[in-house]
Amino acid sequence: MGKTYKVTGINLKTQVFGESDRIVTILTPELGLIRVIAPGARKPLSRLGGRSGMFVVNELLIAKGRSLDRITQAQTITSYPGLAKNLGKLAASQYLAEMVLLQALSEQPQIELYELINAHLSRLQGLSDDESSGVLAYLDHGIFQLLAFAGLTPQVQACCLTQRPLIPEFTNPYWRVGFSINSGGTICLQAWENLKKQASKQMTKVAMESGGNYGPISANESNHLDYETIFHLTEIPKLSHHLNAQQLAKLQQLRQPEIIVKNTARDDSWLFVEKVLRQYAQYHFGRPIRSAVLIDSYFAPKL
Repeated sequence: MGKTYKVTGINLKTQVFGESDRIVTILTPELGLIRVIAPGARKPLSRLGGRSGMFVVNELLIAKGRSLDRITQAQTITSYPGLAKNLGKLAASQYLAEMVLLQALSEQPQIELYELINAHLSRLQGLSDDESSGVLAYLDHGIFQLLAFAGLTPQVQACCLTQRPLIPEFTNPYWRVGFSINSGGTICLQAWENLKKQASKQMTKVAMESGGNYGPISANESNHLDYETIFHLTEIPKLSHHLNAQQLAKLQQLRQPEIIVKNTARDDSWLFVEKVLRQYAQYHFGRPIRSAVLIDSYFAPKL
C-alpha cells in the first residue's frame, strides 16, 4: 500500500478530535474496519462536515499517517438522512452499528458485513414514521442476522436438550418455553423439569454411595481406599427467560431472510424479543450494548 489509498466505506462511529477534527470509524468492504481523521470536519464550512457524519457512505482517498490516517478526499455515494429524523429509527441504527463494531475485523475484507449493515439501514429508513413495531421487528431481524454472521445463531426452532421441534401453542394462554443463554437457545420446559429430576436422583445416589459424608477424608480413612469413585452430575441449564407462544413465534420468524410486519399497531412481543437477543449478544460478545439504553427509553411500554 502506497502513501495514499482508495476505499469505499460507511461511517459507524464519530468522535471529537482536537479543535476542529473528527475521528471516524468506518467499515469498508476492502479493508474492514478503519479509524481515520477527518481534518477540519467540525468547521462550519468544511467539505468533510456532512461526509463525516453517521451512516454516510463515501468513496474516500486516504493518506497514510504515523498513528492515524487522514481523509484527503471524500465523495458521498449514499446516506440515510431519514434515520436522523426519527428517534426510534436512529436508536435502532446505532444499536446495529454497535453490534457491527463488536465483530468487524481490521485489515481484512468485510464485504458481507458491509452489505448486511447497509441493507438493514436501508430497510429501517424505508419504514413510515408511525411504524414503531416495524422498527423493533427490523431491529430484531438485524440483531439476529448479525449474530448469525458472527457464528452465534441462537437455536430457536428446536429444544436445545432434546432437539425436538418447538411449535407455539397459540390456543393455550399458559403455554411457555424457556430460553437459556449459556445453552444457546430455546428449551422445552418439560424436558428441563425432567433433567432437574434426573439430577436430583443423581445427587441422592452420590449421597448414598458416599455414606452421606461430604467432608474431608481423614488420613486413616484414605489408607483404606484402594480406588476412587468419580461422579459426573448432570448440569442443569439456567433459564434466563420464559417465552409465550407469540414471543417464540416472533423469535422463530427472525431466521427468515425477510420478515413482514403485518400491521402498525404496537406489539410488545418485539420489544421482549429484543431484550432476549440483547442479553444473548452481550453474553457472547462479553460487552454491553450501550445503544440499547435508547431503545429502552424510546420504546418503553406506555402505562
